[in-house]
Amino acid sequence: MGKILSVVFAVLATATSLAMEPPSRPTVDAPELARLGPLTVGIRTLTLVEHNQLDVLSLDPNTGIVPRRDRTLVIDLWYPADILAGARTESYTAELPSEPPQPPARFSIPGIAFRNARPILGHYPLVIVSHGYSNATVALSWLTENLASKGYVVAAIRHEDPDISDRSKFAGPTLRRPLDLAFASRELQKSLGHEGLIDDTRTALVGYSMGGYGVLTAAGATLDPNGPVLSRLPEHALTPYARGGAQRDYVRVPNVRAVVGIAPAGGGTFAAWDASGLADIAAPLLLIAGNQDHTVDYTTGARTFFDAAIHVPRYLLTYREGGHGIGLDPVPDNMRGKLWDFDWFEDPVWRKERVVAVNLHMITAFLDLYVKGDDSRRSYLQGLVSDSDAGRWPRSTPGGYDSFSPGSGEVTLWKGFQNNHATGLSFEFKDSQAR
Repeated sequence: MGKILSVVFAVLATATSLAMEPPSRPTVDAPELARLGPLTVGIRTLTLVEHNQLDVLSLDPNTGIVPRRDRTLVIDLWYPADILAGARTESYTAELPSEPPQPPARFSIPGIAFRNARPILGHYPLVIVSHGYSNATVALSWLTENLASKGYVVAAIRHEDPDISDRSKFAGPTLRRPLDLAFASRELQKSLGHEGLIDDTRTALVGYSMGGYGVLTAAGATLDPNGPVLSRLPEHALTPYARGGAQRDYVRVPNVRAVVGIAPAGGGTFAAWDASGLADIAAPLLLIAGNQDHTVDYTTGARTFFDAAIHVPRYLLTYREGGHGIGLDPVPDNMRGKLWDFDWFEDPVWRKERVVAVNLHMITAFLDLYVKGDDSRRSYLQGLVSDSDAGRWPRSTPGGYDSFSPGSGEVTLWKGFQNNHATGLSFEFKDSQAR
């Protein structure tokens, strides 16, 4: 009997896994701009090598010397593509650290992309994605595939972080995030531009958590050499790239038109910039955060970054009662058995499919406006009532049950959202001030 039940449960688990939708395909309650675009998506993997880099995790405790070695970066690239008859969509597999002393937890996620499909050349904008500490690029497939279907080339960097539970290795990601982004962005702008796949003058940066710290720095935020993090790095490894450093401009990625920080690190005890450093951000900024984020802190994090980036147009989307887990895909079936594994992906309050849909809508509007220059997207971002609960759609105004709000006239429900499906959120916009 036990064997029979085991077989039944195994079959049910397999059936559930097969039924899981690719996260890049939003649910029926998604706002208007979240839906997939018209293009087929391909995926391929690239390898870049940056020579003679400091390896702070190999510090010799006896001599205090930090060795140098070549650093290999693997890049997952999603792009508009043609496919051959009979090709099969990608199923992504990766692993994340589990609760010590357990081994890493493996998971799989279905996708819509086709491995090594022939790219459609078209000088698309380039989007560089930086994942969170100990995360995996494919756990952000909700974003990477969706944007590629809309005419973006999306390059996600595998930063290969140490296990997040070993806090003694925090210096590694602190050093490498901005340097990886600077190196990979320049290499990809050059190689993919030469290939005819991207327009190397139109680049956007998207980062989650530790990746948010990286992309804000790459977008111009000037690192504080005396801050609580940089001053503790071995050999002050980031000091040359901070305020007053000879290589300050190296970590500024060229041709950045927009930057998105999702639950970005860089505040609180990990303060990377002071107010004047944040004021140096040089590209329009969209911040997405939960006001109950206890990992990177909302008040000294996204809230402060929004207020301080005074020289660029900036936006702050807040999930009220939301936490830190707003950046990855919905939880895969094989990560549901342990709370530690589950919490990599899910928020205690917000349904993840809903978070993905709202994020996709807002990010699409933002990138289309500032990177593609599509001014029709401005009304999805500006002129909204700050508190989504305050939006109204009078019964006297025409519109079916699942219609998208026009956001005009008597209708103050956020543009592109469905009636009764814009609650629990805040959205703020501030325009740039003259330098």
